[in-house]
Amino acid sequence: MSLHLKTRPIAPLQIARELAAQFAETAVERDARGGTPKAERDAIRASGLLSLIIPTQYGGLGATWSETFEVVREFARVDSSVAHVFGFQHLMLATVRLFASPAQWEPWLELTARKNWFWGNALNPLDTRTVMKKFDGYYEFSGKKSFCSGATDSEMLIASAVDENASGKLVIAAIPTGRTGITLHGDWDNIGQRQTDSGSATFERVRVEHAELLLDPGPLSTPFACLRPLIAQLLFANMFLGIAEGAFAEARQYTLKESRPWFRSSARSSGEDPYILRHYGDFWVGLESSRVLIQRAVDQLDEAWRKEHALTAEERAQLALTIGTAKVAASRNALDICNRLFEVTGARATHASLRFDRFWRNLRTQSLHDPVDYRIHELGDWALNGTRPTPSFYS
Repeated sequence: MSLHLKTRPIAPLQIARELAAQFAETAVERDARGGTPKAERDAIRASGLLSLIIPTQYGGLGATWSETFEVVREFARVDSSVAHVFGFQHLMLATVRLFASPAQWEPWLELTARKNWFWGNALNPLDTRTVMKKFDGYYEFSGKKSFCSGATDSEMLIASAVDENASGKLVIAAIPTGRTGITLHGDWDNIGQRQTDSGSATFERVRVEHAELLLDPGPLSTPFACLRPLIAQLLFANMFLGIAEGAFAEARQYTLKESRPWFRSSARSSGEDPYILRHYGDFWVGLESSRVLIQRAVDQLDEAWRKEHALTAEERAQLALTIGTAKVAASRNALDICNRLFEVTGARATHASLRFDRFWRNLRTQSLHDPVDYRIHELGDWALNGTRPTPSFYS
């Protein structure tokens, strides 16, 4: 597929919808199979959407975060694994933009746009088994890393290690995925997000050049750099909403075409049954509330992104609260819809060929990335005590 998006004759969201329609045709089969969605990744490569967030002066499409997350949601409605790796593509690009110097990130963005590079993730700051050793003029990463989403079939990798000479300081690098010493094990076999390739990686004396280390300004070093975890949290919120919208759409179609009212109901069809209508009313309220909260958060993120280094710590803290609120609501509402969709579809909807359970499995898996209880605790500490969230890789 060649869509010539570099000149944007076709809106990115329209292209995403065309791609999503293709992905939907095989989504159920691929969910059962797991593994790498190679054909789908290649279709995204050919579309030009990998450079969606990259500014036009570097060859990208110059989209806002609002536009980028719209595409994530479009994919998540039919295939949240593809939405995951596509979203992480832009999270990794944000990582180099926020943590690296212009001399580093400018050529990386240009090459990504020109060569349609996919970026993968091997950062996981909680997994400290990879260490960095310094040698004369270069460094080496050695160890293991878990949850390496999108690393398979990627051209570039964001990887982290613990600096053994700096009291365990976390160091992040951008390196080619095919570099000698990197092994991707392909061992992701979880109940959900089955085609995200979120398995483990091993680094065996992987050479890292000084120019590949993201040191200036470095991780979480300024309010602007501290947008990285907030982008991740808002990415997840949009994925949750997209999954819920997809579950709602499939359940609605099944209810109208296949479901029958219970024998004790006076309704002539499921579309008239009062209990089914109540469920759909609840679903709609949940979806609409998530949409409003997420859009407010995305608008504030776009504003913060435009401010760059003029962003203040107070503005960043307020954004963290807005995004945290949206993520909690999206998680709760989506889990409710994906769990209760069988209440409105009936026993026959549990047939394995339909795999309606994939919505719940995908959502449940992704929602465990970081505990929602701690996000609520953070919001409660603000609501009661006026305590601002402390920046971390998860808040």
